[in-house]
Amino acid sequence: MTDKLIKATEPAIASPEGLLAQIQGVLDDHLAEDLIVINLKGKSTIGDYMVIASGRSSRQVITMAEFLSKHLKQSGINGIRPEGTGQGDWVLIDAGDVIVHLFRPEVREFYSLEKMWEADLTEAAAPN
Repeated sequence: MTDKLIKATEPAIASPEGLLAQIQGVLDDHLAEDLIVINLKGKSTIGDYMVIASGRSSRQVITMAEFLSKHLKQSGINGIRPEGTGQGDWVLIDAGDVIVHLFRPEVREFYSLEKMWEADLTEAAAPN
């Protein structure tokens, strides 16, 4: 696992899609599990995308949040303040256009954020 900044081949972070790609890359590098992306465009004003991922332990969730926060700050995104790093059960990072939820698996299952957006996930998975 490396703490890397933007690669030349990655989309520009200035766009919501570029930001999403950066977040996915950092989480992939830090072995996030069951990562899903929910498209919020036209459905919510909280952001364009929601990312939900799990870590195997509280320590991994906290570490992923720390590396992601550091990466976002180094990439020029201001105001990054992760919520929930004290416990590491559920960490929320508001990166503006992308809202990130990092969970321990048991906590993720309990809150079931994906179920709140189930219709959108089913619609997104349906073939065109």
